[in-house]
Amino acid sequence: MTDFSQLLANLDQARILCVGDIMLDEFIYGEATRISPEAPVPVLSVKNRTTMMGGAGNVVRNICAIGGEVGIVALAGKDAAGEELTREINENSRIISGLIINKTRPTTCKTRFVANDQQVLRADEESQEALSKSESEALLEKVTALLPGFDVLVLSDYAKGVLSDDLSHKFIAQATTLGKPVVVDPKGTDFGKYRGATFVTPNRRELGMATGLPVETEKDIIKSAQKIIKSHNISNILVTLSADGMMLVAKDGHITKLPTKAREVFDVSGAGDTVVSMLAAGLSVGCAVEQSMQLANAAASVVVSKIGTAVAYPGEILNVLADMEILSGRAKIMDMQAAQDRLTTWRQKGQKIGFTNGCFDLIHPGHVSLLTQARAQCDKLVVGLNTDSSIKRLKGPTRPVQDEAARAAVLASLANVDMVVLFEEDTPIKLIQTFLPDLLVKGKDYTVETVIGADVVLENGGQVYLADLEDGFSTTGTIQRLQAEKPTRKQASKKTG
Repeated sequence: MTDFSQLLANLDQARILCVGDIMLDEFIYGEATRISPEAPVPVLSVKNRTTMMGGAGNVVRNICAIGGEVGIVALAGKDAAGEELTREINENSRIISGLIINKTRPTTCKTRFVANDQQVLRADEESQEALSKSESEALLEKVTALLPGFDVLVLSDYAKGVLSDDLSHKFIAQATTLGKPVVVDPKGTDFGKYRGATFVTPNRRELGMATGLPVETEKDIIKSAQKIIKSHNISNILVTLSADGMMLVAKDGHITKLPTKAREVFDVSGAGDTVVSMLAAGLSVGCAVEQSMQLANAAASVVVSKIGTAVAYPGEILNVLADMEILSGRAKIMDMQAAQDRLTTWRQKGQKIGFTNGCFDLIHPGHVSLLTQARAQCDKLVVGLNTDSSIKRLKGPTRPVQDEAARAAVLASLANVDMVVLFEEDTPIKLIQTFLPDLLVKGKDYTVETVIGADVVLENGGQVYLADLEDGFSTTGTIQRLQAEKPTRKQASKKTG
């Protein structure tokens, strides 16, 4: 049986060079409750804006999310969007930049307007003009310089000009000479530009457009993939089939079909980028092809459940591979980066975020009551959990009774808890300042004035809720009773003598 936890842990050794069309993805979220008097269109009341790297940049983000190192070779304009992309790349130590700034070509920017979780409009700013000779030469020079330092080449084609037929052939030839696999996310109907690639990853519709053949049944898909393999000397066609999973058709005739796990789909934006990223990452660290496919399949299942151009984190991927719900069990236990990503998704769905914290050393009915009351006041409950070192400082060297992994696992098993995040400090103030929950919950042994972080939450428009206490329950009291009831060594010897 494959140890996917170990495979995922190894992915931070992945080294991928991505070449292709980078863009800035902008999402404008709001509510549409009326029609404009000027035209029969909805009026969007804007609540939130987010920007992130898209296109080839989303491949980069996915590799970074699993801890790998990634190089990016692409074109951007000398404009505000180009400056934003440059900043994001330069601020991430896992990214090696091969970004070329062009003074005459604008940065591709896709702006999506989302009303009540439904995309209502997309506005594109782009140039589809062919590259100049100097632009082509600059790209080729960057790839030639960077490729020897990476394990896998990814070509991310969005038909914005970077991956011309000539350049694609040259990039693939360079990688082949160096013995490096080439993974292609294709665009268009002519797959001849990807001649000699190791993997090409069309979706069902793209496969049909490239071959002109039907792609309804498995037999149809196999026939179409084999046609491309034979026509263009491509080693493998990996077809993504949405709710039906994915299918690999290899040059040697081997067929591999993976089903997907049924999930609620919120947004398929960027799912293809995630497949390419995880496939390449698996190959980079020596995974077998089918293992790499399983990683890619699980990661795609994660990102389609999020809103926007999203990424998948190792804990989420492992959870899908274990055939569990995305936020059950250990996948509820998140680091700061994964937690912020999940909170963004929840907020984009309009969900109210609650937060409480504690040591939760020996969970008793008082804890359960507090968590139940807290969850009743919000849509999602985040629990900040003191680490072992934090508890020792607060409660002495004999505590905690259970280590942080055990305490987090118990909390994560509770239905009323949606996320667990450990914190090293004595108080959760940094978590509260970072997460800015809509609701902060503590017991009625506090007052609003004495709740740490209450001022932050209230200033941000949130609420503080003081839960009723269950009398007679205390972890400290339980430990003291156990110690009092524990027989001395001498007493124990008399009983057994």
